[in-house]
Amino acid sequence: MTTTANSGLSTRLQGFRQVQRLAYECAEAVAARLKPGVSERQAARMQREWLRERGVRDWFHLPFAWFGDRTAFTGFRVPLQFFPTDRRLTPGMPFILDMAPVYEGYTADIGYSGSLGTNPVQDRLMADLAAHRELILREVRERRSLREIYEDVDRLMVRQGYANRHRAYPFGVIAHKVDQVKQRRWSPPVLGFGTQSLKGLAADALHGHREGWSPLWSRYRFSDHPPQPGLWAVEPHLGFRGTGAKFEEILVVTDSRDPEQSAFWLDDDLPHVRRWAEAK
Repeated sequence: MTTTANSGLSTRLQGFRQVQRLAYECAEAVAARLKPGVSERQAARMQREWLRERGVRDWFHLPFAWFGDRTAFTGFRVPLQFFPTDRRLTPGMPFILDMAPVYEGYTADIGYSGSLGTNPVQDRLMADLAAHRELILREVRERRSLREIYEDVDRLMVRQGYANRHRAYPFGVIAHKVDQVKQRRWSPPVLGFGTQSLKGLAADALHGHREGWSPLWSRYRFSDHPPQPGLWAVEPHLGFRGTGAKFEEILVVTDSRDPEQSAFWLDDDLPHVRRWAEAK
């Protein structure tokens, strides 16, 4: 890459890093306010309000909140089951907060796992997710196909004794591309998703179809290609006996021949990464 190209990429990545950190700050702030009796709908609204107070006006998708066995997507069969419900928190219950704000045209999509008080099962799930973060980065740098990496993540989950819960997402995705979006004064969400972001994803899908790649990272044949340069929101999701945990953050993929520059996590100063560092 030229110096000018590197400078442009650095500036662009700073915009994505800023909104990703903003989203994680929101997750930590809302998690600190959760208490017995709070519902998923209330937790989702708390995320929306916190972000809107800080200038967010558009979304890749509106905030989600899942409590109890819904953190493992127990019984999920149709997309509507992902939306927040009246399920209420009780002591020791696991939760996941998931939000995808767009700020100044930059997109983030994050997942934050926690519990109301102690939950040893979810603590173990979160600890074991560290190996998935390492595996994904290593194999992306090796330019393995997205489909192969997905299968390796699946095999690691099985060895750990867990169920793959990102398989319950639409198209079974473990990740999807994110990008900058055009800012509009008014961009109403459609079925919980921002219209500008959906247009961008659709354009990527059309462009990728012509060139033999997909903006969705799944176990299906359409993901049987090497990692495409760009930004990917990656979310390995573990489940065990009605308890789920995941992280979600941006992975940067480039066309650099330098392995360390060919792929890297956008930010290592995130709650789950700090948690793993402290545990060591």
